[in-house]
Amino acid sequence: MAPSTATIALASTTALAGVLYTYTPLGDHFEARFLLPIPLIVLLLSFTRFKSTLKAAWLFCYNCFLRPLGLHSDQQSRLDSFYTGQADVYDTTRNGLLRGRRTLLRLSVAHLKVLRAHAENQNKRLVWVDIGGGTGWNIEHMAQYVDLSMFDAIYLIDLCEPLLNVARKRFEKNGWTNVHCLLQDASGFVLPEWKQLRIEPQGSVSFITLSYSLSMIPSYFTLLDRIEHVLDPDDGLLGVVDFYTAAKESSEHEKAIGGGGKKVGWFSRWFWQIWFDFDHVSLSPGRRDYLEYRFGTIKSYNGRNKFIVPFIVRMENSPYYIWLGTPRTRSTERNRHAFEVEGGNTVGNLSAPGTPLAPTRPTTPLSLIGKEAGEDEMEVEELSLGLSRAVSVDEMHAVLGERKEGEKEGRKNIVLDVMPPLSSFHYQIMHPWRLPYYEAKIHKAFRTFVYSFTWEDPDEDMRHLQLSKEDSMFVITSAGDNALHYAIAAGPKRIHCVDMNPCQGHLMELKLAAIQSLEFGDFFKLFGDGKHPEFRQLLDCNISPYLSSHAYTFWRINSKAYHSSFYRRGYSGWALRLAKWVFSFAGVSDFVDQMCECETVEEQDKIWREQIRPVILNKTFVDLVLSNPVFCWNALGVPMNQRAMFLNEGTAFEFVRDTLDPIAKTAVLKHGAYHFLLCLLGHYTADSCPNYLTREGFSTLKANDGALMDAFRLHTDSITNVLKGLVPGSITRAVIMDHLDWFDPGSEDARDEILAMYRALAPGGMVFWRSAARLPWYCEMFKDQGFELQPLGVRAGPEKAIDRVNMYASFWRAVKV
Repeated sequence: MAPSTATIALASTTALAGVLYTYTPLGDHFEARFLLPIPLIVLLLSFTRFKSTLKAAWLFCYNCFLRPLGLHSDQQSRLDSFYTGQADVYDTTRNGLLRGRRTLLRLSVAHLKVLRAHAENQNKRLVWVDIGGGTGWNIEHMAQYVDLSMFDAIYLIDLCEPLLNVARKRFEKNGWTNVHCLLQDASGFVLPEWKQLRIEPQGSVSFITLSYSLSMIPSYFTLLDRIEHVLDPDDGLLGVVDFYTAAKESSEHEKAIGGGGKKVGWFSRWFWQIWFDFDHVSLSPGRRDYLEYRFGTIKSYNGRNKFIVPFIVRMENSPYYIWLGTPRTRSTERNRHAFEVEGGNTVGNLSAPGTPLAPTRPTTPLSLIGKEAGEDEMEVEELSLGLSRAVSVDEMHAVLGERKEGEKEGRKNIVLDVMPPLSSFHYQIMHPWRLPYYEAKIHKAFRTFVYSFTWEDPDEDMRHLQLSKEDSMFVITSAGDNALHYAIAAGPKRIHCVDMNPCQGHLMELKLAAIQSLEFGDFFKLFGDGKHPEFRQLLDCNISPYLSSHAYTFWRINSKAYHSSFYRRGYSGWALRLAKWVFSFAGVSDFVDQMCECETVEEQDKIWREQIRPVILNKTFVDLVLSNPVFCWNALGVPMNQRAMFLNEGTAFEFVRDTLDPIAKTAVLKHGAYHFLLCLLGHYTADSCPNYLTREGFSTLKANDGALMDAFRLHTDSITNVLKGLVPGSITRAVIMDHLDWFDPGSEDARDEILAMYRALAPGGMVFWRSAARLPWYCEMFKDQGFELQPLGVRAGPEKAIDRVNMYASFWRAVKV
């Protein structure tokens, strides 16, 4: 690659020099002569760079593949021997292989800032220990994201003298006086300040990182136990990035702890384990398993390296993980109260019955377990209350990924009482918006979000909801636009947002976290313009501390969603992309733009009827779109049962006509009728957008450290399950959109849901819904359960809309009598 790069640089510069020479005045020979050497200079620099790269590649290949390994009695001598000849080119040759390091640093800084800002003791020393930091690459690059003077002390601990020499030169060059290199065995590291400043080691360290070093340290049990001992029990942060392999998919609870997607194919697993074994790098799952047992997980991301080694192998299947955690001694009481008491959700909490709010912590490291049941009539000390079962030593070592040499199989069972950590939701450091959930089969049906925006008109809702600060709401999450509108308009004390699609919850989480962490300009770029060139940077450096691990992973994988038009992504994005293509093909794109700039409904209606309506409202096009069940679901979010409901009352053409014809003469798109403005333009404008995208609405939600947003609890479950978990009579208002249209007519599941709704509602509580039918079949079920019904709006034809969206044929209210 280097020669071709040099060639391109040379050709480009030569061409540039030629252009400059052409435009030089004819008599100015001095200026022309001055430009002539430029190609020669670039050639020399390119050759020097190529020579340097070639030298680095040779040193890497020789030391890693050709140099005799030799015999070494200990880890230190083996490391010194291996890195002596390549220490100076280590960073150059590992940059593409060791992925995720920058991400780890960005995430760590973001979480550290939030932890420090909310710490009870603002005067605590801030100490960072980088274990196995080698050449000091991590510390130098951390300076790109934060002023290193914020740390009272930074310690780089490594057992390899050649790499530490590189680090010392690097730190001296930068003039960092608070950075110290220590040649020590990481499993027993000792900080000089403990003796010099008479500091008690336990809980004295704020931040520890392990960057591709955990897999290289043989005594990892001892190391992780020591880290847990010295890390601040309340606000300590541990960051790890490393290689890994996994033979099988995680259990439900393991996914809730460390995320899914761990499983590695057999060939990649076999190849990388053998490859790294040559360098004494262990990819067995025991290290990560013990890490996730010993600490509470805050963030966990499983990635694949896409680095390419020319002519050798494409390493896209090289798995790595990025992990942030905290000591399990850190209190989870606030989050558990939010989940279990306020949300009726105990997923991810495996503590013993009778102690629902007791903070969990390990009491004995697995490295100290060794007695058999019955041996010397002693029982193994309990690790914690909770999950009890008998496990054999064989099973234990299978879990930890290794067996001591010479150990026999088939030994007696030992009785353990092992309490796994709570889910990653419990250890998230800020607002407990998202309630824990286990991945279910139905979640796999949702590859992404169905709705990137909410179709229902919240202004029409507010006319009938009669909301106050004392209300507790139950709403369908969708894209979260209307739920945010209710919070701004009335500030109800609780808003339960429910959606079976985890991706809708991820989108709602992103909006809440972005409001909390961003300024209005960046926020509007994301959700108003629908694109932001620096989204990935914002995600890692600003938004991540406020997201659950699951939501962060989703947006990390889908970070390109904001490269162009966010609203043309997701299932609903198909419809917007189709509309854009149809308008362009029909040659009416300019009229679409003109319609969005109209100041009156009369102007709008004229353009609609004369230019746009003939393109959209023709029978052939409507039949082609709505006669396709796959398109109805994937692009419009209309399931088969709902489609059947409006077809039972008329034709598809009549439904679309009655929906669209009144819109242009109902409200001006440019000034508030933002639903169809978004569909036509692919983005909102400052004058026509949901309330949360106005500067006033944004400021209202952000005020008092996001106090209004504390009302939100995001559930990833069925409506019935969530309702059954809530305290009877705790809900005063429920907005379930068009959800009941999705059931089969006469469904007992629908009846059970309405019964659960009746149970959860307080006397006088109200349920609101919309339907594609003018008279939905389930209205009778509400009456049978003791509700009093009232239609709030029913479409009577193409002349008048029931609200600014007019997407549904009817709008209903049911009151619990």
